[in-house]
This record gives sequence, structure tokens and C-alpha cells, in this order.
Amino acid sequence: MRTTKLTSVQMARFVAHGYLRLDGVVPDELNRQAIQVFDQGIPEVPYGTPLREAFPAGSFARSLVEVPEVAGALESLVGQDPTVDHHAVHIREPHGGEAQPLHGDAIIDVRRDAFDVQLMYYPREVAADMGGTLVVPGSHLRRTNESDTGRYQNLLGQTRLTCPAGTVMFVHHGIWHGGRRNDSDVPRYMFKIRFNPTMPQVRLWDTADLGDPAVEKELDTSFPWYEPAAGRLEIYNRVKLWRALTADDTFDIDYWVTRVSAV
Repeated sequence: MRTTKLTSVQMARFVAHGYLRLDGVVPDELNRQAIQVFDQGIPEVPYGTPLREAFPAGSFARSLVEVPEVAGALESLVGQDPTVDHHAVHIREPHGGEAQPLHGDAIIDVRRDAFDVQLMYYPREVAADMGGTLVVPGSHLRRTNESDTGRYQNLLGQTRLTCPAGTVMFVHHGIWHGGRRNDSDVPRYMFKIRFNPTMPQVRLWDTADLGDPAVEKELDTSFPWYEPAAGRLEIYNRVKLWRALTADDTFDIDYWVTRVSAV
């Protein structure tokens, strides 16, 4: 199967932002098929089912994850043969639903060098009045437990997804996010799959541009909701994750990790 792997710059952007958008990559034929499939429902699979067994060949879900850009991004993030933690179809009816509180989907997760990803697929265009998925960029490496952030109402720099039909977003399992209410006249559909890696997440992407200065620029990104002091810890956390992903213990940004590392 032909895939389109992520570049180092794209991976660095994921590490910094906690998510990566692939706008309009799913073909129209699949987008049209999706609505009927979602209305009927997709059978559940047991936790930890290998991806190749979770969705039968020829099924909608298998076709979705085999879209070259989707398959390449998935392999770049979690490697070959991930398992499916769970999946769900979310439908917000016209003028319905309430805004979810901000939350992360990581529960009792103590891993420091690994992460799950969630695929979020939108078969129809998501316009501003449809609500969309709210995401707080750069929030994923702060250790919280599910709804600890639910008391926060708005954070400077948060984004509410608007996108063309066929868009797929991959998010780090710890990202602070929440579905918004739908104030439009049409239903909003989103299909989510959470994947667990089964192999070390080391240099799984196209590393040809690993030395590109744009990689460090992405990793050094700041976000307006960061506090001046604690926000610096996000750079430290990213450097540690990037070192794990690249197996390069010498990588650093402005000496943040090196100065506190043991000799």
C-alpha cells in the first residue's frame, strides 16, 4: 500500500502543537459514503484489537485508514501494526448539543517517551456556525487527568476547527479539547479512532529533512496562553519528547535540557 509519510517539520509541528491537520485528503467518494455508514453505526471492537483485524477489508473504516496521506501519517506517528483502543461516531444534531468542557483523553498515563494518537475525521465541511472541535494548541504535554481542565472556559489562542470535507486531524492523546454545540441547520459528523503504538516511536517518519532549521523553529513555538515562567517548561517537555522520537540525546533548544542533565 502506497503511503505518504510525514516530514520532520510536520512531526516537529505535531510535537509542539499536539495535533496535525490534513485538510481535504479523503476522496469525495468516501465522504459521501461516510454519512450512511455513520447513521447505521460502526460495530465496536475489543480494546487492543490490531488495526488489521479491527476493520474488515473493504469496510469504510479500513478504506479511511488506507487513504495514502492518512496511512502515512498514522505510521509516522505510531508505527506499523498499531492497536485500536476504541472508536466512536459523534453526531451533533442541528441546533443541538452542549459545548463539552475542556478535557484530555489521557487517563492514568505515566509514559514519558510514548503517546497514543486519535484520528478525527470530518466527512462534511465544518463551518463556523457548526461548532467544530475546540483545541488548545500546546496543551498536550501538561499532565492532567481527563476533565481536570473542565473549569476553564476560554484560553487565549484556542482554535475551533473549521475545515473542508474530507479533513483528518491527528491529535496527541493529552490535548485539551472539546466538541462545541452545533448552531447550524445541518448535522455535524465526526468519526474518532484512538490508536495505541506497539513499537518504539523512533524515527518512523521521513527523516530526510531532520536537519532543517524549520524543525527547531517549530519546536520553539510559543502560544499566547502560556504563562511567562511555566510556559518555558513546555519547551523542556518538547525537547525531551523530540530526543526520544529521534534517539538523539544531544538535541536541545537554548540549552534548556542540557543545563539540568546529569553529567
